[in-house]
Amino acid sequence: MQKRALLSVSDKSGILDFAKELEKMGYEILSTGGTKRFLEDNGVAITAVDEVTKFPEILGGRVKTLHPLVHGGLLAKADDPEHQREMAENGIAPIDVVCVNLYPFRETIAKPDVTVEDAIENIDIGGPTMLRSAAKNHAYVAVIVDASDYEAVLVELREQNGTTAETRRRLAAKVFRHTAAYDSYISNYLTELTGEEYPDQLTLTYELNQSLRYGENPHQKAAFYRSPLGSDFSIANADQLHGKELSYNNIQDANAALQIIKEFTMPAAVAVKHMNPCGAGTGETISEAFAKAYEADATSIFGGIVALNREVDEDTARQLAGIFLEIVIAPAFTAEAFEILTQKKNIRLLTIPFEWAKKDRWNIVTVEGGLLVQQPDELGYEDAEIQVVTERQPTEAELEALKLGWNVVKHVKSNAIVVCDADMTLGIGAGQMNRVGSAKIALEQAGERAQGAVMASDAFFPMSDTVEAAAKAGIKAIIQPGGSKKDQESIDKANEFGIAMVFTGVRHFKH
Repeated sequence: MQKRALLSVSDKSGILDFAKELEKMGYEILSTGGTKRFLEDNGVAITAVDEVTKFPEILGGRVKTLHPLVHGGLLAKADDPEHQREMAENGIAPIDVVCVNLYPFRETIAKPDVTVEDAIENIDIGGPTMLRSAAKNHAYVAVIVDASDYEAVLVELREQNGTTAETRRRLAAKVFRHTAAYDSYISNYLTELTGEEYPDQLTLTYELNQSLRYGENPHQKAAFYRSPLGSDFSIANADQLHGKELSYNNIQDANAALQIIKEFTMPAAVAVKHMNPCGAGTGETISEAFAKAYEADATSIFGGIVALNREVDEDTARQLAGIFLEIVIAPAFTAEAFEILTQKKNIRLLTIPFEWAKKDRWNIVTVEGGLLVQQPDELGYEDAEIQVVTERQPTEAELEALKLGWNVVKHVKSNAIVVCDADMTLGIGAGQMNRVGSAKIALEQAGERAQGAVMASDAFFPMSDTVEAAAKAGIKAIIQPGGSKKDQESIDKANEFGIAMVFTGVRHFKH
């Protein structure tokens, strides 16, 4: 019986060579629209689908393959006598190979000026239907949605006059992943248009970015997936210029560094260890900013990740090169800086566009059996309703320091305390089971530098003990959300020691 292949693709990469090889093997090639014209123009003999169906393409091409003579050929079981009888009665011929890729819906909605009309017209109907039909019947039909599979299919067709059951099942699984992802783009796009924040079903799709050597620990397998329509300002979209492959923990820490560095507009540097900042600094230059981030905690930065929001110059590179660092992230590196840093074989150098235009819609965390979904915590100092609640008002310098502390503390694991001055952190206490414990860690790290410094807390003080500890260390101003039943006790304690206290009305828990 004559072998037949149906080819209808939006992305024509490799399709001409694939079609010519099928033609050499004696396949009749069915096609539609632009694919048909492209192949015919390049010398491939084509049978138009409307010649098979005896029905023209209509509605501007919206309807062309949705026909029993097409889908009967895709869905018929070759070894089912009843199917064969019905095919003979209705003049249906089987289709053995299907190669379809879809209208570029994802690429269309990624355009900044896309209209709803353009998006709707790029929703493919016939393509997914053919793919699903062929994939359902993969016991008999080889279905290809990815150009990278053309050659493997051709090899099997040449060598054994057909494809193996294993190959057909692998291809079918890829098809259903592909159509599921395609539908998720459409459903999420339309859901956003309706304004529904939390629909009754949440369908997400991610693409494999890289397989990882292992996860958090060597006995855990892991991989890194990226959101195709996610933020450009992400590790998933970074360009790695130098160094060995990123690990699971590298990616986690690098992401944490990015979230902190984007809080700053002036030259800034952040060092991260185990997803907590260990130092942050600002300055007139990026070199000055990094020097302060390093000075903030010269011990913990060892083996850490550094993010900088300006191009790394030669002076900054020499400072970075003097420390063991896992990763340096920046918008760019000068040629001199790159030459200095690449002398260190294993350091990873990553560049990311800092002019991010799009932010991720949700933060998503997996729990056993489900997902927790929330809006990102994007509220900063400027969004807070600043209220001075003590007798003493903070000075202008103290307000600048409080602002830095507030922007950093939101990225520290709760319970979180940050001690800082106007341009660098001095001590950070993270993840303790009680707030005074975090304060003691931050104050001990700050040491004598706490004299005249300020303190930031991610949540309110349930007792006045943190204020008392701050006062004994020489803290002059505190920023915290407020909202405790015992707020007045903390205010009274601050007044007792002459500390200025600011309430923000915003909590920054980070678990």
